[in-house]
Formats: sequence, structure tokens, C-alpha cells
Amino acid sequence: MSFVNVDKPRPYITQITLNRPERMNAMAFDVMVPFKEALEEVSFDNETRVVVVTGAGEGFCSGADLEDPGWMDIFEGLTVPGIARRAMRILDDVVRAIHDMHQPVIGAINGAAIGGGFCLAMATDIRIASQRAYFRPAGINNGLTSAELGLSYLLPRAIGSSRAFEIMLTGRDVDAAEAERIGMVTRAVDHDSLLDECYAVAERINGFSQLGVELSKQMLWAGMDAGSLHTHMNHEGHAQLFVRMTTQNFEEAIRARKEGRAPEFKD
Repeated sequence: MSFVNVDKPRPYITQITLNRPERMNAMAFDVMVPFKEALEEVSFDNETRVVVVTGAGEGFCSGADLEDPGWMDIFEGLTVPGIARRAMRILDDVVRAIHDMHQPVIGAINGAAIGGGFCLAMATDIRIASQRAYFRPAGINNGLTSAELGLSYLLPRAIGSSRAFEIMLTGRDVDAAEAERIGMVTRAVDHDSLLDECYAVAERINGFSQLGVELSKQMLWAGMDAGSLHTHMNHEGHAQLFVRMTTQNFEEAIRARKEGRAPEFKD
């Protein structure tokens, strides 16, 4: 049985599904390693314009696998602290793989996103939640820290520092309705229509220039870390000029508008 499924439900859309529903798609190594490999492979699939990430069954991802986290050969000969560091690096690399994908990544949050699963959800570029979804920073409830896998970086940038501090320090659940209200997800939808809603967003994105979409994603993330408005505007300007001067996309957009048709961007 494959614990990660990759398929193309619609043209130019690739869906990557965590597929261990009986364990709520927990982050065992035999799930996370193939998940990272799938993300990296799809990132260089030029027939993929948008990626949808979701979970099988009732949960998106329940975080650490407390039943059987698994074993990897790279742990051989290490003490417990060494194993822990290697293990954390593997999970960190999953979050970075999502962040580094060329394509926009839509998180179809179909159910519980707990602990590391909350982090995975926040690593996606666009999040749409089922009304059954909820989010929980589990570490603080287990005597640990809720800051893991980039959550203390990503969450404040999504919902503001005060809300992020309150959620991460109280360890409480955030249901789909609240997540929508505070901007953690773009919207909460009926459970049965979740994937169709994600595909509709993906198809709208697919109507634009592939190059323009990839650079827009890159600029948005770069803007999060920009040292100043002036510096980032220069960065944006070079990206815009690159597309404008090396493609005929702009001219095609003008022609299509005059002719009353959808543009066909060739990049």
C-alpha cells in the first residue's frame, strides 16, 4: 500500500494525498519521506501548474505518529539526541519542500490538522478548509513547545502576532469557522465540495501565465522577508521586466481582450 498517492484529477492539476487514514495520516517516516520525494518530483513536472495537498479519510494530518514513528538507516549508530536531530531535519525538509515548489500549493484541509499537521497546513500557499477541519498546536499540550516546523514563523504572518501568540500559548483548537474569520484559511466549505472548490481555484490560476504565476508566488514569499519596501520593489520590478521583455504575454493579453476571448499565454 502506498502511503502517498499522486494523481491528476484535472488537466495541469496534481493532487498529492497523504494516505494512511487509519492513523489520521500521522507523520511517520514511511509517510513523510515519500511525501517529500513526491513534492520534489512534482515541482519539476512541467505539466503541473497547481498542486493540491490533502489527506485521506477524516483527518488532514495528526502530527507525530505516537504509535510507530518508524526507523531509517540514517539513524544507525546514533544516540537518542542524534536520532532526534536527524528526525527533525527530515520533517523540516518536508515544510521547505512545500515552500520551495515552483507551483502554488493549495492545502485542502479535510479534517484535523494537529501539531506537525498544523504546520504542514500553514506551509501551503492557499488554504481551503472543510467545515469539519480544525487546527491544534499540540506541542504545548504535551509539555513541549508549540513552535515547530516553522509554525512560529508562518502563523503570525498569516493571522497577525496577537492571535498567533494566543493560539500557540493556549494550545486550543481553532475550528474551520474561526479559521476563516481570522484569515487562517481563505474559506471554509461544505466537506463534500472541498476538492471541487480547490480545483476551481486551481483552474482559475491555470488560466494565467505559468511563468507569471511562479514568479508571483516567489515574490509573495520574498516579500515576507524583505528588509525594506525599496529593496522589495526593486526585486519585483526585475521580475516584472523579465516576463514583460522576454515573452509576448502582454501583447497576447491585449489582443485577447480586444477579440473578446481568453488569452493563450505561451511564455
